[in-house]
Amino acid sequence: MLHLPDAPDQRLPLYQRLKDAFAGRIAQGEWRPGAAIPPEGELAAEYGVALGTVRKAIEGLVQEGLIDRRQGRGTFVRKADFTNALFRFFRHTQDGQPMRPTGRLLARRTGKAGTRAGQALGLSADAQVLWLTRLRLVAGEPLVVDDIALPLPAFAVLADVPPADFGGLLYPLYERAAAQMVARAREHIAFARADAVTAKRLGIGEGEPVIAIERIAFGYDGAALEWRLSYGSAERFSYDIEIR
Repeated sequence: MLHLPDAPDQRLPLYQRLKDAFAGRIAQGEWRPGAAIPPEGELAAEYGVALGTVRKAIEGLVQEGLIDRRQGRGTFVRKADFTNALFRFFRHTQDGQPMRPTGRLLARRTGKAGTRAGQALGLSADAQVLWLTRLRLVAGEPLVVDDIALPLPAFAVLADVPPADFGGLLYPLYERAAAQMVARAREHIAFARADAVTAKRLGIGEGEPVIAIERIAFGYDGAALEWRLSYGSAERFSYDIEIR
């Protein structure tokens, strides 16, 4: 029988504490994304709780989007797919064919989080974070520029990773190098005008309209792992939705 971790509020019901214990096993990498979790009966015996308590805990994780039930197959840790998440907003085609964006690390430094990134990451404005500036390109042309803040010391190892290893997608690198897994993200989209620095990075004129996408990415334990602000030329912005 496993001991359930102490909760900040001991008045929390048993299923809630069990749900938190399950989420902890995901966050720590014991239950890997894409893998099946143990059967409910096995978990009930392992923790010494009723089967209904396990089911209620699992249902809470399903509602939070951490795991998926698959009829006739079992229950699996959800593997988030951010492969094309950002670029659903920007046209990146040539002759009607989609082009694969590439990434280029422009800058990397340790510095204060500042008010905006600090609030998003649950840190003080003076807290030290790792700042990354990255340019995304299609066929060698700038498409999107990212300013990214990562909390320390969790991401300290990225300060020494060779720039070539950053590649096109960062979240696999976070997991591989820093053992930090992104489970979900929240985005806010707004219009703005390019300042001198952003305009130079994107190869557009200062003051031209840009799309600003603010993202907060969260781990499986619910903690904020990344804050980023991405800018792309409004001329390449595209948003399609079907309303019924």
